[in-house]
Amino acid sequence: MSLDQSIFDFINQGLANPFFDAILPVYREKTTWIPLYLIMVFLLWRAYGVKRTLWLLALIAVTLALADQLAASLLKPWIGRLRPCAEPSVADHARILVGCGGKYSFPSNHATNHFALATILSLTWLKGKAFGWRLAVFLWAATISVAQVYVGKHYPGDILAGAVLGSSIACSTAWVYFQWLDKDTIID
Repeated sequence: MSLDQSIFDFINQGLANPFFDAILPVYREKTTWIPLYLIMVFLLWRAYGVKRTLWLLALIAVTLALADQLAASLLKPWIGRLRPCAEPSVADHARILVGCGGKYSFPSNHATNHFALATILSLTWLKGKAFGWRLAVFLWAATISVAQVYVGKHYPGDILAGAVLGSSIACSTAWVYFQWLDKDTIID
């Protein structure tokens, strides 16, 4: 058995308990976090005004669009790794707590998108803030990503690849943002 499969089994089955079964399927849903996103936009607007907030939101939108489309439309079909819930040899013993969705898993879009967001926020809005805030956004991204393994949608390798991909894309878009845009648009 591969290391990826062993870690999947440990998270998906070894950590199984009624509390996680109730919480993690909701925790990993993107709509769960809408209130947090709205609070972030409000805090940005209060701290930086409309113009800078809109520039940062545009940067976030471009970053997430690139990350999401690269992972979902290019890499997943090209690599073609089946999700644990779609792989017959795994699905027969895995705990599948949510619908399977698409059949391909590598890289995880949840991990790609959440790590892209955590990285872009860390490089811009949270750049001068306490280390704890930057750590918090990465822990948030990591816990959402691991929840994907717990519910049976992804292998840990999918999560790791998504984290690296999302962070790399965010670093690239942040670099462009800082190089090409007027200093009045930059939050640092």
